[in-house]
Amino acid sequence: MNLFLPSSSQSQRIISLTNIAVLLCLLVSTFAQEDEDENESELDDEQSATTVKAETLIMSSSPSLWTSYLNFCEFIAPYGAILCFLAPLPTVRQIVSNKTVGNLPLLPYSSMIANCFVWVTYGLLKNVPSVWMSNSVGVICGTYYSIMFTKYCNPLANNLPGTVRQHYKGAGSVVFFNLALGFSGIANAAEFIGKEGVVFCVLLFASPLAALKTVVQTRSAASIPLPFTIACFINCMAWSVMGWYIMEDFNIWFPNVLGWSCAVVQLVLKGVYGNRAGLPK
Repeated sequence: MNLFLPSSSQSQRIISLTNIAVLLCLLVSTFAQEDEDENESELDDEQSATTVKAETLIMSSSPSLWTSYLNFCEFIAPYGAILCFLAPLPTVRQIVSNKTVGNLPLLPYSSMIANCFVWVTYGLLKNVPSVWMSNSVGVICGTYYSIMFTKYCNPLANNLPGTVRQHYKGAGSVVFFNLALGFSGIANAAEFIGKEGVVFCVLLFASPLAALKTVVQTRSAASIPLPFTIACFINCMAWSVMGWYIMEDFNIWFPNVLGWSCAVVQLVLKGVYGNRAGLPK
C-alpha cells in the first residue's frame, strides 16, 4: 500500500520545490509587470512631451503673428494719416490750373488745420511722436490748401460754407485756444484736448455720412473717391488697433473706429452701385 506514496522526506522536498517554483513565478510576473508599467510610463511621458511641444509651438507662433500685426499697424498708421492729408492735392492743383474754385467748399481745408493742430497738441502733451509728427504734416497741408483756395476764391463768397474770413477766424481760434491750454499747465489739459479732438472727428465724419444718403437715393457711388476711401480704411484700421492694443487710449481708437466704419460703408456702396449714372433725386 505504501509503495506508491512518497515518504515524508520526499513530500517535504516536493513541497519545498513547489513553493520555490511559485515564488519564481511570482517574481517573474512582478518583473514583467514592472517592465510594462515602465514602458507605459515612458510612452505617456513621450506623448505628454509631444503635446506640450505642440501647445508651446501654437502659443509661441500665435503671439508672434499677433505681435507682427501690431508692429505693422504701429508702423503704417502715421504714413496712412499722411497719405490721407495728401489726398486733396490733385483737387487743389486743379483749382490752381483752372484759377477758380468753382463750387468747392473751403471747409475741408480749414477744418484740416484745426483738427490736426488739436492732435498735434495732444500728441505733444502725451509724448507720442507718431501722433504729433503725422498731424504736423496735416497742419502744413491744410494751410497750403487754404492759401491756394483763398487765392482763387471770390472774396465775397459766402457758400464755403460761410465766408473766407469766418473760416480763418474759426481755425485761428482753435489754434490759439489749444496753445493756451497746452501751456497752461492744467493737469487734465491733455484729456480735455483729446476729447476735443474726438468731437472734431465725429463732426468731420458726419459730412461723408450725409453724402451717403445721396448715394443711396441716386443709386450711384461716383461721388465716392475709391483711392481716398481705401486710404482712410487702412489709416483708421491701423490707428484703431494701435489706440486699443498698444496705446490703450480711448481718444485715439474711438474716432478711428468711427472713421473705419464709415470707410467700410463707403466701400460697400461703391461695390454695390459702382460709378454708373445716378437716378434723379
